[in-house]
This record gives sequence, structure tokens and C-alpha cells, in this order.
Amino acid sequence: MFISSAIAQTAPAATTGGDMTSSLMSMLPLLLMFAVLYFVMIRPQMKRQKEQKAMIDALAKGDEIVTVGGVLGKIAQIGDTQIGLEVANGVVIQIQRVSVAQVLPKGAIKS
Repeated sequence: MFISSAIAQTAPAATTGGDMTSSLMSMLPLLLMFAVLYFVMIRPQMKRQKEQKAMIDALAKGDEIVTVGGVLGKIAQIGDTQIGLEVANGVVIQIQRVSVAQVLPKGAIKS
């Protein structure tokens, strides 16, 4: 009387291959975004890091360099982790090797 009878609903027909393709299609944009992110951001950054490490390893006495802070000078002493940088005649400062930003061509610094 007051309680309506429940109507049984049939479950949708089970599909064997349809669910797999739909889940792959829903993941495809995420995979494409990751691939684009890798080729646009991650790969070039790794290449720059490799070039920076090669430049730091190739430093030699007499090279003219620019530090990350913008200090220009000529390498007077070189060690495993530090460099003695001559910024003026007779003025040598100690910097870390990793703070070298760029190696300048010979004769670029006018004393």
C-alpha cells in the first residue's frame, strides 16, 4: 500500500575489450603531455647540465671566465673544488668551480 514495489534493473552487458580501449584512450592525453614535457623541458635541461659540467672540467690556468655573480677574471690557480681568480693585478679571490658561468675567449678582458 504505502510501500512501492522495487523494480529490478538489469545490469549492463559485460564487454570484454571495450573497457580496455576506453581506459587507454582516457590515458592517452596524459601520456602525450608527459612526452611533450620531456622533450620540451627535461631533455634540454639535462643537455645544458652536461655542457656545464664539461666546461667546468675543462677549465685551465689562464682561462678568462665570468662567474655566476658577474665577476670577470683570469684563472690564476686551480684546484679540485676551488679556483683562484685574478680580478686585478695582484688581487686573487677564491671561488668555487661550480660558480663559473662562462669561459670567455682569450683577450676578452682588458686589464
